[in-house]
Amino acid sequence: MERGKQAFTLVEKCEIAPKVTRYVVHAPESARARRAGQFVIVRVAEGGERIPLTIADADPEQGTVTLVVQEVGTTTARLARLKQGDALADLVGPLGAATHVDRFGTVVCVGGGIGIAPVHPIAQAMRKAGNRVVGVLAARNKDLLFFRDEMKKACDELRVFTDDGSEGKKGLATDAIRELHAEGKVDLVVAIGPVPMMKFVSKLTQELGIPTQVSLNPVMVDGTGMCGGCRVTVGGKTKFVCVDGPEFDGHLVDFDELTARQAFYREQERHSHNCFLNEVR
Repeated sequence: MERGKQAFTLVEKCEIAPKVTRYVVHAPESARARRAGQFVIVRVAEGGERIPLTIADADPEQGTVTLVVQEVGTTTARLARLKQGDALADLVGPLGAATHVDRFGTVVCVGGGIGIAPVHPIAQAMRKAGNRVVGVLAARNKDLLFFRDEMKKACDELRVFTDDGSEGKKGLATDAIRELHAEGKVDLVVAIGPVPMMKFVSKLTQELGIPTQVSLNPVMVDGTGMCGGCRVTVGGKTKFVCVDGPEFDGHLVDFDELTARQAFYREQERHSHNCFLNEVR
């Protein structure tokens, strides 16, 4: 686990979709220790907010981890204004339980929107374990798609779906699941993306009898199970995403409760973001 007075330098930084940036960060210990599905918590500056970010990729030899971040609030906006060569105040991780990787058979890895990034290392690990991996990229339109080449390399097959049909097939992630199920047996679905997408994918796969794992990203503070801010209900029991997850059985997650909890601080977040934008204009 990395933390403290190390130089978490931004080795690379590039925008890969509107308001979505890929950061390659110097963090040798995290790069060596991380496993698929795990995340880090970063602070952009001293005294700043701590935010969880899934590790999208890592290079142990170069000592770097790759983070893909969508600018949605004050902290991610501050991060987006850093330049290559700047450093994060700190980075702690890897945190969370790693993905359960086994030889399942045919595994469908669905990435919706920003969820494309965290599904990438899972696809890599599942294929390395001997599974046939079918990747599905889903987004509202082609401009919001990224990691096409990375996912092609990680998967045996890649399919693209957009809401408006601007790239790949016109349709939703659920349409991709129906299509693949009709073609043959699917042994496992891993779905990561917006809560509504994961909810409806899980509802469909439950009807089809396909085991499904989802990765949750609720409000989180310490990342070690102490604050309880990231609690969710899974199978009628309270779980902490930071230590029990971030991945859970999608058929057991209370998505309605998760949606409500995600909205608790929406007004405060919007106010903070607007104040920051006014400061930097």
